[in-house]
Amino acid sequence: MTPKRILLAALLALALPATAAVIGTMTPAQPVTATRFAALPSSEQAAWRDYLARSQAAMAADKAALAAERDGGPGPVSAAPHLKGESGMPLDRPAAWYASAEAKAVADNIVSFQTPAGGWGKNVDRRGPPRRRGEHYAPVDDDPSGGVVSRADGWSYVGTIDNDATITELRFLARVQAARPGAEGNVYRAAASKGIGYLLQAQYPNGGYPQVYPLQGGYHDAITFNDDALAQVVGLLGDVAGRRGDFAFVPEDVAARAATAQARAVDVILATQVRVGGERTGWCQQHDALTLAPVGARNFEPVALSTAESARLLMLLMALPQPRPEIVTAIREGIAWLQRTAVHDVEWRREGERGRLLVARPGAGPLWPRLVDPATMRPVFGDRDRTIHTDVNELSRERRDGYAWYGTGPAAALARYRDWAARRQ
Repeated sequence: MTPKRILLAALLALALPATAAVIGTMTPAQPVTATRFAALPSSEQAAWRDYLARSQAAMAADKAALAAERDGGPGPVSAAPHLKGESGMPLDRPAAWYASAEAKAVADNIVSFQTPAGGWGKNVDRRGPPRRRGEHYAPVDDDPSGGVVSRADGWSYVGTIDNDATITELRFLARVQAARPGAEGNVYRAAASKGIGYLLQAQYPNGGYPQVYPLQGGYHDAITFNDDALAQVVGLLGDVAGRRGDFAFVPEDVAARAATAQARAVDVILATQVRVGGERTGWCQQHDALTLAPVGARNFEPVALSTAESARLLMLLMALPQPRPEIVTAIREGIAWLQRTAVHDVEWRREGERGRLLVARPGAGPLWPRLVDPATMRPVFGDRDRTIHTDVNELSRERRDGYAWYGTGPAAALARYRDWAARRQ
């Protein structure tokens, strides 16, 4: 073996465990159910019972409204384009563009697909045609193979904050209504107001947010930090609370409710930051709605600290004006944890027919593993069969290629922290 190959092997050994292994299997998260409320303090149970009753009533109303439109027959097959990523709702265009016919067509699509509860489904290109009478509000769901299919039960993600849904629709509507300050903008202000009310209703009694509301069950009921879902809700609530920019139309009483909701969400963020050895670290992708304990989600997402989501939450906390001491501690210790979890001298790249692999490359980095075991502080990786691995290269090709196991996202939080800390000196 050449000296160069010996060096590469040594570097890779530092990033990977000495003996790769399957260390367990993923345990699915528990849904929010009435039977679980008995374990809560008696003073909290009534609020949770009321919340669950509201959720169930909202889902019943959504289903009843769709059934009434269909009048006992099948609904039309959705004509809306479904895709990942691009949503057809750009938020970075010049202000004048939102007064255009093109923007109006997107806004009309958004209004048409709003559920009676006030939310929106996900992965729908809003440049498509408006919803037709009897068409499902959110007719698509993720397929394990990566495509998009209709759910057998026909009711999934009917109102969600997953994959930027609802938040993007609200921000787009706010821009369009701002460009149409007269009566023509009323329909968009009304839809945006209803969507803000939806977010206020969806908040758990403890300040958290489920991924799907009305509650869908399973891991969807967990407090969801994954893909920055809750962080985006908090950001929007802050804009509504301050009646900033496009949200100046919001009445003062709604703004006050949004301020309270944002403060409660920040409190649950602080409460869920995982402590190890008495020190704060980061957050997991999901936390149980009732106990706040870390929980798994999809088969390949075990209980683990998530560097990407933690970085986003830390940036959110750094953006708060006049943070109280507990927030300052959460930021400093969370940043220190991110610094410790960085890996160097390795690269996450595609290796031809072998797919994505973690390979040694001297001088590369920093790079962060997506998931970190809170017990060992070593990277962990999940596969479709719920097995939990210590070596990303052992995963099935589909999971190695289909998930962001390593990334550079936390670097932005470290850069933000340097400026934030300097301003506090």
